[in-house]
Amino acid sequence: MNNTFSIATLALVTIATLSACGGGSDSPAEDTTPRAITLDFAAYAGSTSVKCGTVVSGLGSGNTEAQIKDFRFYVSNVKLVKADGSKVALTLGANDDWNLTTGDNRLTLIDLEDGTGACSNGTAATNAQIKGTVPAGSYVGVEMTMGVPFALNHSDYATATKPLDIQAMAWSWQAGRKHAKIEVTDPAGATGSWTAKTFNFHLGSTGCTGNPASGETVSCKAANRMDFGFASFNPTTQKIAVDLKALLAGNDITRNQAGATGCMSGGTDPECQKVFEALAIDWKADGSGSGLPINGGGAQTLLKAIAK
Repeated sequence: MNNTFSIATLALVTIATLSACGGGSDSPAEDTTPRAITLDFAAYAGSTSVKCGTVVSGLGSGNTEAQIKDFRFYVSNVKLVKADGSKVALTLGANDDWNLTTGDNRLTLIDLEDGTGACSNGTAATNAQIKGTVPAGSYVGVEMTMGVPFALNHSDYATATKPLDIQAMAWSWQAGRKHAKIEVTDPAGATGSWTAKTFNFHLGSTGCTGNPASGETVSCKAANRMDFGFASFNPTTQKIAVDLKALLAGNDITRNQAGATGCMSGGTDPECQKVFEALAIDWKADGSGSGLPINGGGAQTLLKAIAK
């Protein structure tokens, strides 16, 4: 399948035809009209589409049934990739509830929970798309980061610009953010059989020092931002699936071994080892992991390109 998506092909063919017939100039100007791009995201468990309010089967090492409790994450600095490897930044539209551009950083909140079922602490409003423009040209792939850029991360959510103003996505350590917040819970609720009723995946920067509220400079030992992309991707025919099965495959989600419930990015939390393998972020059980993407996230299994 040829996934190259050309922006100016039709215009250039028309110009070439006119020129051959004597109807155009010898050096036709290249079409520079920006192209609108939409990247679609969806929640999946393996090959099955999933959502709040329904039971999701086959999760974790025990093939457990669960309900989604939350499903939100930030995506930043999307770039489209040309066949020669050069990259072009996706320009977002005006700042709004879901999108923020400030300086060289471009951020979108993807919200795949709708406030129903076990997601009752969420919001009815959802956002499953990143929309923007790129210059005319031919592009074959896409790259981006799951996470809030450092320059935007450490601030008081209560006074922050949307979409950084959400309390549920606030990270208590040095006023940062949860880069991602994906949670599943016992489908039987409080009367269910899970020892730990919820398995939390909170991706965030750790080992941070410095208090931004008092003007101190913040630094973090482990940034824990996830780079990912697809060398072959066509946004008109494909979407990006976020795979719960891949994220949770290495853990018994019904119990907690130690530390925080689930994986909250702790440097020595045993639940994080398999989770960070799925993210292709460097994590080590002794806490010495760098928190940096491994090989640009090439081996990550959390996100995959599938047909729309």
